[in-house]
Amino acid sequence: MLILNKTVRVFSKPSKRKIYEFLGSFTFHPGKPFLHKLVLGIETSCDDTAAAVVDETGNVLGEAIHSQTEVHLKTGGIIPPVAQRLHRENIQQIVQEALCASRVSPSELSAIATTIKPGLALSLGVGLSYSLQLVDQLKKPFIPIHHMEAHALTIRLTNNVEFPFLVLLISGGHCLLALVQGVSDFLLLGKSLDIAPGDMFDKVARRLCLRKHPECSTMSGGKAIEHLAKQGNKLHFDLKPPMQHARNCDFSFSGLQNVADKIIKQKEKEEGTETGQILSSAADIAAAVQHTTACHIARRTHRAVLFCQQRGLLPQTNAVLVASGGVASNLYIRKALEIVTSVTQCTLLCPPPRLCTDNGVMIAWNGIERLRAGLGVLHNTEGIRYEPKCPLGVDISKEVGEAAIKVPRLKMKI
Repeated sequence: MLILNKTVRVFSKPSKRKIYEFLGSFTFHPGKPFLHKLVLGIETSCDDTAAAVVDETGNVLGEAIHSQTEVHLKTGGIIPPVAQRLHRENIQQIVQEALCASRVSPSELSAIATTIKPGLALSLGVGLSYSLQLVDQLKKPFIPIHHMEAHALTIRLTNNVEFPFLVLLISGGHCLLALVQGVSDFLLLGKSLDIAPGDMFDKVARRLCLRKHPECSTMSGGKAIEHLAKQGNKLHFDLKPPMQHARNCDFSFSGLQNVADKIIKQKEKEEGTETGQILSSAADIAAAVQHTTACHIARRTHRAVLFCQQRGLLPQTNAVLVASGGVASNLYIRKALEIVTSVTQCTLLCPPPRLCTDNGVMIAWNGIERLRAGLGVLHNTEGIRYEPKCPLGVDISKEVGEAAIKVPRLKMKI
């Protein structure tokens, strides 16, 4: 955790002259009426540089994103200093593109919202440093954004969802279940005790060398696993979902990754395949890992729904489960969740795939939500911090575990 004055020293920032030139490049529209609040959202929590302008009715007026996926695919994973450099090189251009597309001049903005937690320290620092300069030059309010809160509330941009609702956030860096009672009002029911599902998929994909597979060479690890799994037999390998005897809503994926690694080693030995070659059973391994992951996620989510229903934390009718984050775009996992919502008489809602991954729209929309609620809108940014690690809401996972709710076994016919 670094305070602002340390941030400014560590992270190089554009000169004031460049900021002035940037602001001066916009055409002002004094006669153009903007009747709604307008927020610029800036996202640099991991490996994508993104920005967007959103109004309070949910219209996305302009957005832009620079993906670092190709660079990190070549290195086999995200290297924080590389991500930092790419953010520095692209942030001003991305913000300018979003503003230009929106036809909104910076002076017409109601506030600037930026991800400050959680995420990669080097990446967060670039976004925060740049945003604070912009705030200073424009004399606009600053809205610090919790990345996971933004993912959770994105559904309210695309659907008419009232509080409370249950959210499952699954991505490359996070995995958690929470009850969303209001803007910035969360009850954490469970979280991953080790790695996130997206991280596990990436590691299994790297171990299977799927970058060398002709159909998967340009895909992220998670996308490669999902694509290849369609061609495989999910029951060929006997993988057991983790934590079957723990009656809580926590997750674990490192054990599954270790089992997959052992299977790959064994198959390499059987097939006489050197490390770095594609196994003939790669599709079966991908299918088994994906299926086991889906079953694990579905079972923990099922328990979370039952807990909330028993405690009266969700509406008796029209209860909503939201699945968001990059892994929520996995259609196989969505189908597993649909089985859960069917038996619990809930509705499953997912943001469109482009809003499941990190983006500027969700940050701007979170800014709108906070602006309307009057929560966390800062007119003085002195001492503002970024936080690489940060919990979400009030943790009641111990209470969930003590309830020890038995979940009926479901037939996962996907």
